[in-house]
Amino acid sequence: MKALLSAVLLLAGAGMAKAEDWTQILNEARGQTVYFHAWGGDRRTNDFIASVGEEVLRDYGVTLRQVPLADTADAVARVLAEKAAGRDADGSVDLIWLNGPNFLAMADQGLLGAPFVQDLPNAAWLDLSEGSANSVDFTVPVEGRESPWRLARFVFTYDADRIDPPPGRMADWVGWAAAHPGRVTHPDPANFMGATFLKQALIELAPLGTDLSIPPTDASFAAATAPLWDWYDALRPNLWRQGQSFPENESVQLQMLNDYEVDMSMSLDPASAAAAIAEGLLPPSVRVHVPDGGSIGNVSFVAIPFNAAHRAGAEVVANALLDPATQARMQDPAVLGAFSVLDPARLDAEGRAAFAALPDDPALPTLADLGPVLTEPHPAWMTRLTDEWQRRYTR
Repeated sequence: MKALLSAVLLLAGAGMAKAEDWTQILNEARGQTVYFHAWGGDRRTNDFIASVGEEVLRDYGVTLRQVPLADTADAVARVLAEKAAGRDADGSVDLIWLNGPNFLAMADQGLLGAPFVQDLPNAAWLDLSEGSANSVDFTVPVEGRESPWRLARFVFTYDADRIDPPPGRMADWVGWAAAHPGRVTHPDPANFMGATFLKQALIELAPLGTDLSIPPTDASFAAATAPLWDWYDALRPNLWRQGQSFPENESVQLQMLNDYEVDMSMSLDPASAAAAIAEGLLPPSVRVHVPDGGSIGNVSFVAIPFNAAHRAGAEVVANALLDPATQARMQDPAVLGAFSVLDPARLDAEGRAAFAALPDDPALPTLADLGPVLTEPHPAWMTRLTDEWQRRYTR
């Protein structure tokens, strides 16, 4: 609560939002039930969202209900159907965990509500400068229509007792997989984790001068991906099951790593290995590897649809997700282990102390260990990439 008061005063003093405006939002939100449509495939994330629900109920009288999703596109489709039916108010989706192609789809179809991030007191702790990770979503400016809440960085996890670290360059994976035949794989690219694996390789292998920040044409896509498909054709025979089948998602591959069926996995959460080791889901010998040139990074956002029934309550939840104490707890591997989106340089003494108290772990990389952040390609690249992979490698 002290951090929130500091943020309110900071925003008011800077002219970004007035404390009385936020008080009005709090008054309107009290008693509301916010239906938060969020991917439900990870128990730790679900538990963390539930704990935030306990906080906003206790502090602001807002009830948070997670609507677990198998695919975020399901929630996008629901909002789109409501718009088509003329349901311009009292929508069933108040808040949605969103990024990448799903954000672009909602933005293009007019499914997002008015900008709201500037209304959040805890936005004072964010770097919202033009081009910052919190201001663009897969190269698309968010324009205040999404609020960040957790940082994602693509990393590999491997069992150091059974296998050498993956090579620093994706180009060298062909020889490395040949030295460990059948022991490496990736999730099906129909899943975002498998698609991210392909994007990581594309960024490195695409010809010099390829601009992945703009939508591809037929010609630019063919030219950019030709080296990728040559690389993958050479890699595939040495994948698990000769690349004829793939784990459904990262959770399945994590279990395969624990069961000694494969020796590596991958994640968009750099703390996932430390967290899984602490829970007994991975052996203590598992470590995290980042490619030499850095890895794809992005921010997970929450957005409020245009017809949300409980917009004020949704803003309260978005703000609570940015509280420094909550962000520090989220980064604790014993809780969730997701890296914070807050700018350490902007935190007050209380916020800095919360992060300084976090534990160390040999399987937990530091921000310095993670190296440079590679910008996500424009969402259209992922769509075309996964479609082309399906065309080439599934029968």
